[in-house]
Amino acid sequence: MNDEDIAYADVVDLQALLTSKAISSVELTQLYLDRLEKYGPVYNAVVTILHERALREARRADRERAAGRVRGPLHGIPYGVKDLLATPDAPTTWGAEPYRRQHFDFDATVVAKLADAGAVLLAKLAMIELAGGFGYNDADASFTGPGRTPWNPAFWAGGSSTGSGIAASAGLVGFAIGTETAGSIVFPSMACGVTGLRPTFGRVSRHGAMALCWTLDKIGPIARSARDGEIILRTIAGADPSDADAADRPFLAPRRRPRIAVLKNATKGCMPAVARNFRASLAQLATFCDLVPNVALPDLPYGAAVGTIVNAEGAAAFRDLIESGKSRELRQKDDRYGGYVAYATPAVDYIDAQRQRALMVRALHDAFGAYDAVAGPTIGTVTYPIGAPFDKTYTQFSGTPDLISPGNLAGVPALAMPNGFGDHGLPTSITLQGQAFGEARLAAIGRRYQTLTSFHRKRPPLVSKVHA
Repeated sequence: MNDEDIAYADVVDLQALLTSKAISSVELTQLYLDRLEKYGPVYNAVVTILHERALREARRADRERAAGRVRGPLHGIPYGVKDLLATPDAPTTWGAEPYRRQHFDFDATVVAKLADAGAVLLAKLAMIELAGGFGYNDADASFTGPGRTPWNPAFWAGGSSTGSGIAASAGLVGFAIGTETAGSIVFPSMACGVTGLRPTFGRVSRHGAMALCWTLDKIGPIARSARDGEIILRTIAGADPSDADAADRPFLAPRRRPRIAVLKNATKGCMPAVARNFRASLAQLATFCDLVPNVALPDLPYGAAVGTIVNAEGAAAFRDLIESGKSRELRQKDDRYGGYVAYATPAVDYIDAQRQRALMVRALHDAFGAYDAVAGPTIGTVTYPIGAPFDKTYTQFSGTPDLISPGNLAGVPALAMPNGFGDHGLPTSITLQGQAFGEARLAAIGRRYQTLTSFHRKRPPLVSKVHA
């Protein structure tokens, strides 16, 4: 294997190389540090590269391996985290100008668990400012600039875990950690052609992570394969006395022949390539799963409920920023004033949204509770061009049933996997949404699907410079 092959290997294959002593963790870490330096600025993927910490942790991993102590499947594997997870080695900027010099003196629980597993932290990765909580409407919504998908730098890498998607896609890290409140793991995974595993709410501790929405926020892996996603999730999962919502819950055992509901009208309003690739994915899944077609998503106002909850909780989370007027320092023009709109959310609207949420969760369980997963396109289009308002883009494609808002309201897991390419050479994606704490079932389906397809092994055509 040459350096390029190694850079794009998944966690399982990287661990095999380390075990066979074909490469050391220090050598692997230096390979990724060099790629972060070379490509990170091109795609606006990185906030801070942690050279000293990375090499220190890599040397420790090599010493322990030489002494016969291997902590687990992530031992010696380099990774990056979205820059809303606290570390003492660098600022934790939340992607936002007002917080560029913000420091914490501890590791977030997820980072601490990965350190205990022997993983090597390389970098704090770029993100949409405040994880998009103030309603941004174009890709240029971070002080690092618009995140560019490695597949075509004229297009967005997806939000808000922008840098995590880019880094996993471009072979800048072994894997990345992202977060999702309302799409921020599955969307950048789609936009960058990688595999994202959104966990069940409460599966992973959020201690040390920026809070946007206490009842919706989740932390999970963005990686190069479904098998990686499960390995990483099992490492970071579990109870934490610093996060009352985090719990030790078993992973539901995979079934021998999974049963998958296919969303009714799943391709309605989709781009032709998205629809075509989704149908091809179903054909592959049908070889080892029982597919039940035309299962309807209950017709309920999921998006409106998510929007109200994010507005109210986001305004509370960033009350000081809004009241001080410092939100006007944000980069994206809608974000500069969006906090004031969120701040004006009536308490009765928030309470009603939460009450309606409970009814929606029951309706979703009634519709999908008998299945291991429900399948739909991750979104109905490819990712958006940089420089255009989102609400003015792809307006001819609309009406696709949306699993993102319902799934996040219900707090259930989802697996987004690349399944082909569409306009402008951009990746498309299928999402499998599961039952609460059913991540292992999703991952088992994903592993089998990815033995039948090779989209997760495709490499983007990286450039060393983006031309205006």
